[in-house]
Amino acid sequence: MAISAAGTSEDSTSDIVDQAAGTPGPETDPEVSVIGRAFDPIRQSLLRTLTNEDESPPEWVSKLERGDDGGYFPQSSAAWAVHGDLPTIVAGIRALLTQALHPGALAGVHDHSRYREDPFGRLAGTIRWIFTVTYGSTDAADSATGWVQHIHQRVRGVYPGSDGEPIAYAADDPDLLRWVHLAFTDAFLGAHLVWGARPIPGGPDAYVAEWAKAGEMMGVAAPPRTHAELRAQLREYLDAGILRYDERVADVVRFLRRPPLPRALKPTYPLLFRGAVASMDDEYRALLGLPTPRGPVRLPTALVLDATGRLIGRTTGAEVSALARLERLGLTRP
Repeated sequence: MAISAAGTSEDSTSDIVDQAAGTPGPETDPEVSVIGRAFDPIRQSLLRTLTNEDESPPEWVSKLERGDDGGYFPQSSAAWAVHGDLPTIVAGIRALLTQALHPGALAGVHDHSRYREDPFGRLAGTIRWIFTVTYGSTDAADSATGWVQHIHQRVRGVYPGSDGEPIAYAADDPDLLRWVHLAFTDAFLGAHLVWGARPIPGGPDAYVAEWAKAGEMMGVAAPPRTHAELRAQLREYLDAGILRYDERVADVVRFLRRPPLPRALKPTYPLLFRGAVASMDDEYRALLGLPTPRGPVRLPTALVLDATGRLIGRTTGAEVSALARLERLGLTRP
């Protein structure tokens, strides 16, 4: 029996979380439902933070039931396994930290997004695109991608180079698109390899190869198709000296360390942030000026993810809607 950082066994912690969330535990009694209702504000805060909407499920999630085909990724795909699992919460933080190291990508966020005024709006938009491409029909995935590309057309400007000279950037620049795709793929795969509960059909190579389709849809030329290729392409940015740390990056790190979360989510978020930082490669963590977290990280992060799953469900609403579409079309696997 493993012992957590708080000195509580994993088994007993699971029982406590089960009962607090209203999930039947070994000694369920009438008080459990009362405690479960007490946790409802946390559940609602989580869902509102992830979707930026009060409606549950959001309308776009329900629309994933529509469509006349199975989409780009089948139910048995590696993409379904990775994107449908809880470590995506950690992966999102890690991806944002990594992406901020490219000055062109960061300039687009700094100049054109309202991440400070509406931080969860950008998060919700990213989640909507990921889930629609993963679980939606091909028409839905193409439409969502077209919507993102339309927004990218307006994201242009200049940022100061390392020598002080201005450098033009555009969100639809092939190099920036590649960096964002690489950082995303690396973060989601990396977090899943540490905390994922779902086996990845075909392993890491299969996930990288499958998600290359999403990269191509966004305009990424020759995205990596194996885990080794992913690592090599990321290394090219490091070796070329493109990535850098400056005050803008420091500002993003400070913001992600303490975002304006609802009060109910503030106690557990630091554990997720520590997990994201600890799961990064040493080179990126060093560039971000972040030390390796001290003390236990893996188990506390796992416990937060487990509790999150018990509160909001271990199957996303997007996956549920997709399964309803596949069942209607006779495409569900046994």
